[in-house]
Amino acid sequence: MKATRVAGLFAMFLIAALALAACGGQAPAQPAGPAATTAPAASAVDWSTVRSAADGGGMEALIAAAKAEGELNVIALPDDWCNYGTMIRTFSEKYGIKVNSINPEAGSADELQAIRDNRENRGPQAPDVIDVGPAFGPLARDEGLLAPYKVMTWDTIAGVKDPDGYYYTDYNGVMVFEINRDVVSDIPQDWPDLLDPKYKGQVALAGDPRSSNQAAQSVYAAALANGGSLDNVEPGLEFFKELNARGNLLPLIANTGSIAKGETPITFQWNYLALANDKAFNGNPPLEIVYPSSVNWGGFYLQAISAFAPHPAAARLWQEFLYSDEGHLIWMEGFCTPARLDDMLKRGVVPEELKTKLPDPAIINSAVVPNADQLSAARELIKERWDSVVGLDIK
Repeated sequence: MKATRVAGLFAMFLIAALALAACGGQAPAQPAGPAATTAPAASAVDWSTVRSAADGGGMEALIAAAKAEGELNVIALPDDWCNYGTMIRTFSEKYGIKVNSINPEAGSADELQAIRDNRENRGPQAPDVIDVGPAFGPLARDEGLLAPYKVMTWDTIAGVKDPDGYYYTDYNGVMVFEINRDVVSDIPQDWPDLLDPKYKGQVALAGDPRSSNQAAQSVYAAALANGGSLDNVEPGLEFFKELNARGNLLPLIANTGSIAKGETPITFQWNYLALANDKAFNGNPPLEIVYPSSVNWGGFYLQAISAFAPHPAAARLWQEFLYSDEGHLIWMEGFCTPARLDDMLKRGVVPEELKTKLPDPAIINSAVVPNADQLSAARELIKERWDSVVGLDIK
């Protein structure tokens, strides 16, 4: 991935961000308030077609329209994922908007399917916004499932951005092993170690690799650790086939509860999720977070608005909140590295205690990140061949 454009952007963004933490603050780069506009009154605006707050009359008009709608439907946002529980509560209290959380444990494919299934009725199961793996942004855009929108802080977002604003990077991380030390005493340090018979019935994926971005990327990372490449994911499937054949791979989806109970004592997680669990568990049980020695796998997620959002103004206000300094600080509290970190560090608005939660620059520098085309191809192959090669139904 280091040779790819996305990898370059990802590594340069994070390393520069961490390096700039010690530099002096600069003048704010983001807008201080609503831009002057001659747009029509909020009541006359069709917010489902608005591509920026200014186009709809400015932030005050957007806030008024979102409050009038009164609700926002989000999907696939567990409370402990990137601190989304705090994000949802803060947004709701700030604007007086009820946030309906649909299927928090859903995967990226499920998010797109929810848009497809509810595009006509736009009812309570229709998501307004999605947070998906990088392969799913272009897919959803090309299928006509997304609405273009550029937040006020658009120019300070680093990472992948659709030029028309159909999707853009929200946060980044790297893949780790999360291990319950109450169950596992001999800690595996790399992918080949997981094949040892001592780990029989102890290894689990944090999702169904046929639909979950995180789980699919676990297979992709395993491919590179076992002789594959960014264009050859087959060794990853073969690795999980062997894990299954030896009885080490569980048919269960690992989550915070199953990890804490020891039901899925070894799993693959984004570092921010493992760190959040470690903080929440507070030593009960004790966790070991291992950065595999053979491949340091990096990844990011994308934000987007549904083209069929039942609450189009609230959807756009949610995006504005996520990409504000306030929203980004909430993501950082959840150990996530947000897309506007560089700008925020330059302006000196990141508290010292939050800077300690950022990834080690050496880890980020060595991270391997596929580009969107590579990830899409790998995802399709994993989805198509998981049953025939691995033969284990993960649920």
